[in-house]
Amino acid sequence: MTLSRIARGLIAAALGIAASTVYAQDYPNRTVRIVVPFATGGPADNYARYIAQRLQDELKQSFIVDNKPGAGSVIGTDIVAKSAADGYTLLMMSNTHTVNESLLPNKPFNLMKDFTAVAPVNSSALLLVVHPSVQVKSVGELIQFAKANPGKLNYASSGNGTPYHMAGELFKHMAGIDMTHVPYKGSSGARTDILGGQVDVMFDAETTMVDFSRQGKVRAIASTGLARSANLPDVPTVAEAGVPKYEATIWLGLMAPKGTPADVVNRLNVAVRKIVAQPEVKALWAKQGATPMSMTAAEFDQYLVADVAKWATIVKAAGIKPD
Repeated sequence: MTLSRIARGLIAAALGIAASTVYAQDYPNRTVRIVVPFATGGPADNYARYIAQRLQDELKQSFIVDNKPGAGSVIGTDIVAKSAADGYTLLMMSNTHTVNESLLPNKPFNLMKDFTAVAPVNSSALLLVVHPSVQVKSVGELIQFAKANPGKLNYASSGNGTPYHMAGELFKHMAGIDMTHVPYKGSSGARTDILGGQVDVMFDAETTMVDFSRQGKVRAIASTGLARSANLPDVPTVAEAGVPKYEATIWLGLMAPKGTPADVVNRLNVAVRKIVAQPEVKALWAKQGATPMSMTAAEFDQYLVADVAKWATIVKAAGIKPD
């Protein structure tokens, strides 16, 4: 390679870096769409709308939420995977996505190859609830009834591979019981039917179920975190109520199509971390049972890789299959 060709290459690289920096400084200069691959009314939808509003305030540009539910999050996620890598289409994702890497190997995208990590948002424990008509008042009684009546109890989830589904399958596996899985197209439908008594059991986000528990519309018999919920201190964890070492949570985060400029990803990451660090945000989310998560984009990428591996082990060990 001649010296002039080397020089031209260095100049091109420098111009590329400069163009990327200018692009990031100008970003965003039009509406940014956050695709939520889940139905309205659930935690992903609710927190996407909250984050969208805060990002709009922080970055002085419109952020809108676009719900594209279906196929256990695959439909909406694939839309983002095929979108331009320019920072104007983002994905609100959850641990549904890291589960799906092993549960749905034939989906049209690969999470870690087709997306880039932007920032985590928050995490929360789930509540194990039963409809008041179900005559069990503790985890022990639930296990005892399920063992005496295999398959009679049914549990609702927001779809295959979602945290609600995996929490139920993990519980079945660790407790040695059989319950019938009833998948819905979103958490709202599942929640409506547990409240109406059409299904018996549900693992649902504390952020959306705690008020229904307080109102007596469901009976909360356990939380799925490592510690009891500050919002329901009298409700034991699943682990202390009879299934040692059990833990299942739901967490949310933002990703972008692979190839999105690093400076844009960093700009979004810094903005999200600034938002979740604000005292009023922490206080509001604490009342809802959610804990802010804060990582650099690189740290979040490593977190995702580890979570994919974790759930691959559990899916294999429990023999979990998509319904």
